[in-house]
Amino acid sequence: MATPLDLQEQEQLDALKAFWKRYGNLITWTLIVALGSYAGWNGWTWYQRGQSMKAAAMFDELERAAQAGDAARVARVFDDLKQRYPSTAYAEKGGLLAARVQFEQQQRDAGRAALQWVADHAAEDEYRAIARLRLAGVLLDDGKPDEALKLLDSVKDAAFAALVADRRGDALMALGRRDDAKAAYQAAWRAMDASVEYRQLVEAKLTALGAAPAADGAAR
Repeated sequence: MATPLDLQEQEQLDALKAFWKRYGNLITWTLIVALGSYAGWNGWTWYQRGQSMKAAAMFDELERAAQAGDAARVARVFDDLKQRYPSTAYAEKGGLLAARVQFEQQQRDAGRAALQWVADHAAEDEYRAIARLRLAGVLLDDGKPDEALKLLDSVKDAAFAALVADRRGDALMALGRRDDAKAAYQAAWRAMDASVEYRQLVEAKLTALGAAPAADGAAR
């Protein structure tokens, strides 16, 4: 004869069976998805780490080619780097390094293409800003100040505001807009820390425009 305890346990067991019958599949699939996501995350992290290590090795090779001044090898390595590991920081740095070597070797088209790739594909704002600033300089050298101004408008990183203002002043000067250029240089000079040597160059530009910073400060 069943005791009250046996009956209570049987009722609990029956309730558990009913619950599992109703919700068992949902619980099972939820666990599978959760465990699958965890495993996928671990796998993705491992994959990313492996990609970064391979990209680092390739960047080391690019650096050696750059130090040797071997522009052809630099171009080959950077091409492989951006094709295989485009989402890594090494691809972004590699593009800037490749561009520097290519411009030094008078390979302007290749250098411009490398900078454009970084400007378009870099994951980090900092690298995109640097590439666009350098491209703006290239456009100015090519006599295209209007295009340079348009490109500078796309640099939104506050850390580069002073350099953007300075380069904007150069573009405005090229367009013959002296007053606008002076205002841009003044903005650049004020935004730069006094310890930054580049500030002296901006000061020289202002002096040439008859707006030496000391006089400007006295006016304010």
